Amino acid sequence: MSKIVFLHPDLGIGGAERLVVDAALALQLKGHQVHIVTSYHDPAHCFPETKDGTIPVIVSGNWLPRSIFGRFLALCAYTRMIWASFYTVFLSNLQPQVYFCDQVSMCLPVLRLFTSVPVLFYCHFPDLLLASHQSWIQKLYRAPLDWMEEKTTSLATTTVVNSHFTAGVFCDTFKSIHQNPRVLYPSLNFHSFDRECGNNLNSIIGAEQVMDFVYLSINRYERKKNLGLAIKAFGVLKSYLGDAKVHLIMVGGYDDRLVENVEHYEELRMLVTSLQLDDSVTFLRSPSDETKTCLLKNCHTLVYTPDKEHFGIVPLEAMYCQLPVIAVNSGGPLETVEDHRTGYLCHPTVEDFAEKMKYLYGNRNLAIQMGERGRQRVIQHFSFNSFSQQLNELVGELTVPKI
Repeated sequence: MSKIVFLHPDLGIGGAERLVVDAALALQLKGHQVHIVTSYHDPAHCFPETKDGTIPVIVSGNWLPRSIFGRFLALCAYTRMIWASFYTVFLSNLQPQVYFCDQVSMCLPVLRLFTSVPVLFYCHFPDLLLASHQSWIQKLYRAPLDWMEEKTTSLATTTVVNSHFTAGVFCDTFKSIHQNPRVLYPSLNFHSFDRECGNNLNSIIGAEQVMDFVYLSINRYERKKNLGLAIKAFGVLKSYLGDAKVHLIMVGGYDDRLVENVEHYEELRMLVTSLQLDDSVTFLRSPSDETKTCLLKNCHTLVYTPDKEHFGIVPLEAMYCQLPVIAVNSGGPLETVEDHRTGYLCHPTVEDFAEKMKYLYGNRNLAIQMGERGRQRVIQHFSFNSFSQQLNELVGELTVPKI
């Protein structure tokens, strides 16, 4: 078996971090030895496997800034990953047989120049497409970073992406890279969702009376996640249903170090107040895994609002917990949610979302059937065992001696 070292910029609780943790767990189960090297890891804001010793985590480079006066986030992230790669190669005694890198490709030149160890790079989405290029200053700042992203990404021994949607975007964006990426869907570790949860829904949202129908939104508090769509659609739904006991729970990954998280959380709260929905909408920030599981098991429908989402692990989590999913008809959900069978794929409009939310409210048996079909779909196509087997095969290909 091999030793695999993961290099990841910031080991928080986002979807990318969940994939890294699951990949490490998958390779552990196959007998490999794994370590994660990261520039930041907060035991109070992380997945439990990285805190309880299941996965060894080494933090190096936390002394480097995450931003300069709130700006230059990408440049600082690139610098921190370069340092992490130098630390791994020259200052640690890890000596892996494979490197697993994701999100930031700037560490690849160090790994390829100073070692002969193969590198598996997991591209969640091209960073240059996520960055703003509106002003001439932004274009000037991003130009060398965008060029370096493409050149450094090309240095990976094998590149993997999270969906066929992302694979198409990757090829259209990085035209100088002629090797097509391979698709490795993220998965679910079913065990973490099969355990009993101690909380009940009313205690979580502080409601005194039982809610008739509860909608759930789970995403980071970032503007690109389009969370206001869920709130506005729920407001329209309330106008349809009158005094019906419906509720919306907004769950978001929240890091008070990130200005956007703080600002957008307040923007959404103000939106709720302006729509006079304070008594019908509950906000939760970075809840525990147990609380999140309890919500998924006890709510009635997931409302998933990001447009052109790269993959989106939350719809899988919801379907496994037998929730129908209402999502935007673009990006990853096109590959995970079966329209009219496990949920609905909608235009990103308030009216379309509100209509589907109303329809499921009035057709409970259909919602239950969609939930049951969703669970079977996840078990069949997105199991942790399938993910583990595919990832293990990739690692095996990288460690086969060259003749």
